Formats: sequence, structure tokens, C-alpha cells
Amino acid sequence: MRRIAHISDLHFGRVNTRLQDALLADIEKLSPDLVVISGDLTQRAHTKEFSLAKEYLERIPFPSLVIPGNHDIPLYNVPRRFIRPLKRYKEYITEDLNPFYVDDEIAVLGINTARSLTLIHGQITRRQMIDIERQFTAVPQNLFKIVVTHHPFISPMGRRLRRQIAHGATALRTIDRCGVDMILAGHLHKCYTGDISSAYRRVKRPIIVANAGTAISTRVRKEPNSFNLVTIEGDKMQIAMHAWDGAHYVESRMTDYLRGNSVGSSADILVHDEELVTL
Repeated sequence: MRRIAHISDLHFGRVNTRLQDALLADIEKLSPDLVVISGDLTQRAHTKEFSLAKEYLERIPFPSLVIPGNHDIPLYNVPRRFIRPLKRYKEYITEDLNPFYVDDEIAVLGINTARSLTLIHGQITRRQMIDIERQFTAVPQNLFKIVVTHHPFISPMGRRLRRQIAHGATALRTIDRCGVDMILAGHLHKCYTGDISSAYRRVKRPIIVANAGTAISTRVRKEPNSFNLVTIEGDKMQIAMHAWDGAHYVESRMTDYLRGNSVGSSADILVHDEELVTL
């Protein structure tokens, strides 16, 4: 069994300071095998914001995988935005923009979708598609395979997001061919799950998306701050939203899936049905 704490959109520079210590404390209680941070560590990519983000990430006592988001590229400093867009991210966080984590149960690949030429949308390049194929074909095929992007492929309504990721549909065909089971994303500050194959006809297999809300920032979108806990046990996967209730992050909604199936059972914590829905 593997447990992944998936947090996103920290936005240092626009942080609710009450939540910072609470998030770390509640994640520590869950004792995940891996913490995934899917971008937007800062609000405006300032040096001070990256310094705060670095200090915060160093307090996570578990293995972590982090990628940048569009807010981690300078917005108003035009020369820096186009000449050295992720220089500060590399200095303070990591030089690895496409990190890879693998153990004897899971393989997790981060893909940087943040680009200088667009303000809010992202892109996956052909070189990154080659890297996706190279990394996942080199690991045992029975591993549970996960891709992490900042920008999501589908909306909270399960519909295709046509403009979020340039070359996204092409990248999904590579992701599908490599046997990826799940994609973790953020960006929209909304927590939701869905099956990408229902929105992209050329994707032949169910690929589950788990989108995380904003973990600690003040930039909420009509839902509380939250993070996801992903539990993987054999062919079973559970995605549980942990939402801020004013004192703690409380498990408030969960969805169960079976690997290879596009239908899951969803319930809140008070009426959760343990029986999985299968095809």
C-alpha cells in the first residue's frame, strides 16, 4: 500500500498563515510515503516568496516531489520572464523540472507545464513526451504509474479543457500508451476527480485525475482550502479530500476507483460506502 499527500497552489505571498503549521501537522499524522506538490509555490515568483517556500518544504519530513506552476514564473519582470523564467525556482527549490520517484509499488513523474509565453495556460513539449515514454518503459509494468502536472486536462465537470495545456491531447496519447493510471494536478483551486478517457476519445484506457484545491493560500474559489490523500493498494485507489474546517484539515469527501475502470463510488465521510463500483 502507498499513501500520497497531494498538495498544490501554496502561493507564498498570499498565504493564510493560520493554515501553514496545521497543514504540516495534519500531513504528519497521515504519514504518507510521498508528498507531491503540483505547482504555484509562489504568488509572483519573488525572491522572498521562494525563500519562504523553500523553508516550508524543508519542514516536510517525508520524501517529496515538486514541480513549478505558472505563478512561479515572473509576471511583471519581462526580461526575467522570457530569458530566465524559472531561475529563482531552480535556485531555491530544485533544478529538476521533471522529477521522477519510483519504489517497488509506484512510479511518479512530474512534468513542468509552466511556460513564459502564456499567462495562465501551459504546454507539454515533444521532448517531455519522449521523457514520459522513456521513464515509464524503464520500470516494471506492474507498478502504479502517476503523472503530475500543474495544469489539469479536464474540468470539475469532467469536460475536456481545450486550452489549458498546449499539445495536451497528443501528450495524453503518450501517457495512455505508457500505461499511466492517474494524473495529479492543481491550478484551478478546485478539488475534484474524474476519468480523462471520458473527455478525450483517443484515450483508450481509463486514466483517473485527482485535482487538488489550494492548500494554504487566501485565493480560494468557493470551497475551503484542501489537499488530497491518495491511497493505492493493489488495483484499488482512493482519493480523499481533506478540507479546512477552521481548526484542522478534515476528511470530507472520498472517491474509490478500481484500476482500469472508469466508474468510481463517491461519498462524503459520513455516509461512505466501502463497496467499490466496477464495470
